[in-house]
Amino acid sequence: MIVTAVVGLVQLDAAKAGKPSVIAISVGTASLLFQTAVAATLGALGSAGSDLVELPRLAAQNATLRERNRTLLAENLRLHEVLASVPEARAIERELDREPGGIAATVVGYDPENVFRQITIDRGSEAGVRGGDGVVSEDGVVGRVVAVLPFESTVLLVTDFASKVPAVVQQGRWWAIATGTSGRVKLQYVSQDAKLRIGDAVVTGRGRSFPAGLRIGTIARIDHPEGALYQSAVVEPAVPFGRLAHVVVLPSREAAEPGAGSGSTSDALDVPDGSPAETRSGP
Repeated sequence: MIVTAVVGLVQLDAAKAGKPSVIAISVGTASLLFQTAVAATLGALGSAGSDLVELPRLAAQNATLRERNRTLLAENLRLHEVLASVPEARAIERELDREPGGIAATVVGYDPENVFRQITIDRGSEAGVRGGDGVVSEDGVVGRVVAVLPFESTVLLVTDFASKVPAVVQQGRWWAIATGTSGRVKLQYVSQDAKLRIGDAVVTGRGRSFPAGLRIGTIARIDHPEGALYQSAVVEPAVPFGRLAHVVVLPSREAAEPGAGSGSTSDALDVPDGSPAETRSGP
């Protein structure tokens, strides 16, 4: 009763003053807040319901977009691979232009244990490859074919210990035997009179597997022991074997000259073309 009387007095005073009472303002505010909350709740429930209805469609669109993304990534990778292979393909075309009888091949394998410095190429006897054929890239000498199957061949790299190739130091025309040292090439039996220099180019001499003048590499170190009959040098190969992908097989002179003998890991040690007699050195 007392509360009712107080409320009545407050309302009466507010009416006399011509203003809304505190109680009326509080009730109105509470009512507005309640209505706002109810509207927000109903809106959220409606939105959630709409989202639930759209969920299957959105999931399907998401799956489609993911599949398109995978397809685009795969296509992008393929195009990058094609673009990356263009310089190598053009290099092989240029090498074939220089060696019209050459056989283009792709490197398809390396010795996994790296015991032998060898590679496998995807051309064999069916393509005309023979044992003893030289193998080159645009950069220079790669090695020699040592085993042939109908559709693949094994190539012994010029850096293998068993490889021996007639070689010429271009500056001065000093000749030597280039043997493999696993990672590099060593020039052996170089005359003590030869004035070797770091950076001198080393090329092939004329042999069964290679014509004269193909690049082997450049001299990286010189060993010139006092009193020895010969000096030697370490050669950095011209071919980047770590990224070798395409090569050209050169039909050997043995194939062109019947009766010349069978191929082996060592090329015929012919005296290089153009070497004057006084510059020749060898066993």
